[in-house]
Order: sequence, then structure tokens, then C-alpha cells
Amino acid sequence: MENLITSVPTWVSILFLMVIPIPVFMIANLVKQGAIEAQFSAQKSKQFYWIIVIFYAVYLSYVTFLTFTGVFLTPSIPPKIVLFTTAPLMGFLIFVVSNLNVYKTLLEHTKLESMVKIHIFRLIGAFFILVYIFGAIPAPFAFVAGLGDIITALLSIIVANAIINKKSYAKKLTIAWNIFGILDIVSVLIAAIITTKMAMETGSQSVVEISKFPFSLIPAFAAATILFLHISVFRKLKTI
Repeated sequence: MENLITSVPTWVSILFLMVIPIPVFMIANLVKQGAIEAQFSAQKSKQFYWIIVIFYAVYLSYVTFLTFTGVFLTPSIPPKIVLFTTAPLMGFLIFVVSNLNVYKTLLEHTKLESMVKIHIFRLIGAFFILVYIFGAIPAPFAFVAGLGDIITALLSIIVANAIINKKSYAKKLTIAWNIFGILDIVSVLIAAIITTKMAMETGSQSVVEISKFPFSLIPAFAAATILFLHISVFRKLKTI
């Protein structure tokens, strides 16, 4: 059982488990506010909120179960955690959720600045660097993953303020920021694959620690969800 749980100090895991629900509640609240703006009833708006929360609670429970089976620890290209979690969630969000009429209605009535500002939760990416500090993942991967998220999170506040203040460059700035945010996630996935491949071939340090509990929740949840949020921003920009 021990090799299925991260080797970093327990306080780091506890801190992570305390903050990882925050993005879920932020997304649920974003959807709720969109529902209110779309003039859904208060009861219906609350239902949307809890649908999001319950969906991710069930999904992350599934990820936790798979983590403790040890399936993610088997080296493969692409990593098993991507095949069993990231890819299916991405497929569901792109091919199911984005085609729902209710999604289109909520997107229409959700404020662009709110869709951008929500990315402040990506400060959680600092955990990649923290895990590296304790020697659990290689530095190149940790800093590609961690710094990209931190920069995107901090820039989201600047971009959101430009939108709120109706700056002439707001739309172009949002597009540039959105592209940067997407490239950040893609670069993390590529870095994970390259690092895994090198570890399999040379025996160098891998990113297997991110496949252990509780950090397996990051690639399982974050990559697909964040990419979908960026795609939604682009869809929103087309309407304004």
C-alpha cells in the first residue's frame, strides 16, 4: 500500500487534499452564476451547482480507486493515468457537454471576465515544485508544470481586469493569454510523456510520483478540465 501513496511528507498531502476541492467549487459557482444570468430559477441554478460538485466527486472517487489498484504505476507511453482518466474526461467534456443546449445557454450568459479569472486556481500548480523540492519528481518536469500554471493564474487577474475596464486591447490580450494557457497544459502532457520515456529507457527519475495518491488527482482532473475551460473561452470570444 505504501508505494501507492506519495513519499513526500504527510503535511504536503494533507495541504493538497485541503485545496484540491477549491477548483471544483469555483467551477460549480461559475456555472451557477451563469444560470442566474440566464434567468434560470434559484432552485435550478443550485441544481447546476450540485451537479458539477457531485460529478467531480464521483469522478475523483473513481480516480482514487484506480490509484489504489496500482494500475497507474505501470510504465507506458502514454502514461496509464492519461489513458484511464485524462483522455476519457476530455472526450466527455468535448463530445458530450459542449454539445448540450444547456451548456451553450450557460456559456452565452457567463461573463468572460469570470471565465478568465477562475484560472487563479491554477496556483495549485505550485505543488509540482513542492513535490520536486522533496526529491520526488525531476526538476525539468516540475518547473515546466508548476511555473506555467502559476504564470497563467497570475496573468488571469490582469486579463480579467482589462476585460472589466473595457480596455481596447482586452480581446487580443485574452486570446494571447488563452493560447498561452493551452500551450502550458499541452507542454505538461508532452513533458510527462518525454520524462516517462526517458525513465523507461535509461532508468532516470520518472514522474511516477504524480501517479500516486493524492497527486494522481492533478493529471486526472486538471488537464482535461482546464483545456475545456480554455476552449469555452474561445467559444465565448466568438460571440463578442
